[in-house]
Amino acid sequence: ADVAEVASLSYSKTGDGNVKIVVAVHRDEPIDDVTAIRPGSRVTTEYPRITERFFHDIGIPVKLFASYGASEAKVPDLMDVVVDLTETGSTLKKNGLKIIGEIMESHTALLANREALQDPEKQKAIEEITTLLLGVIEARHQVLLTMNVPSTALDRVIDVLPAMKKPTVSRLHGIEYFSIQTVVRRELVNGLIPHLKGAGAEDILEIPIAKIVR
Repeated sequence: ADVAEVASLSYSKTGDGNVKIVVAVHRDEPIDDVTAIRPGSRVTTEYPRITERFFHDIGIPVKLFASYGASEAKVPDLMDVVVDLTETGSTLKKNGLKIIGEIMESHTALLANREALQDPEKQKAIEEITTLLLGVIEARHQVLLTMNVPSTALDRVIDVLPAMKKPTVSRLHGIEYFSIQTVVRRELVNGLIPHLKGAGAEDILEIPIAKIVR
């Protein structure tokens, strides 16, 4: 298809968005490289065309069986080799398999028809969709922290806080307190909150963020 990549979407369950299509066998197989796979081996995969081309290119004839899920569970009882998609390889390892080769690396991307990109109205719609998707992905790793801080502790709390630019600080009505809001990476929150409380912050709230549009 005549398409162009509009945006790379760093989206995955565990990593940075990159995945690999790999070749794996049972861990007890005495081979550590795809070139050692026996001709005629039974290969299961959800990617038959990619797999067929790969084995054709390396010159090993195999028996190819299309799979529709749980491919890794079929080795070694039903199949000899699996070609599967993985982020970390942990699922393959849990099923007693080892990776002996990599066919390709890929990532999630937003694609658009090149002809559509030449149409101003369609291009505008594509750009809007891109903005919203990237905003959701960015927000997955961030949370909003809000807290109340007595004026005597304001500087100490500000010194502890990370922020996208600077924390938002506003005075509370009628008392010597300030309200602070800031965006923090999700993995930092549990370690940060005790430090904020120790610095004098009160009423600390952790709030999920739906989108961050930069």
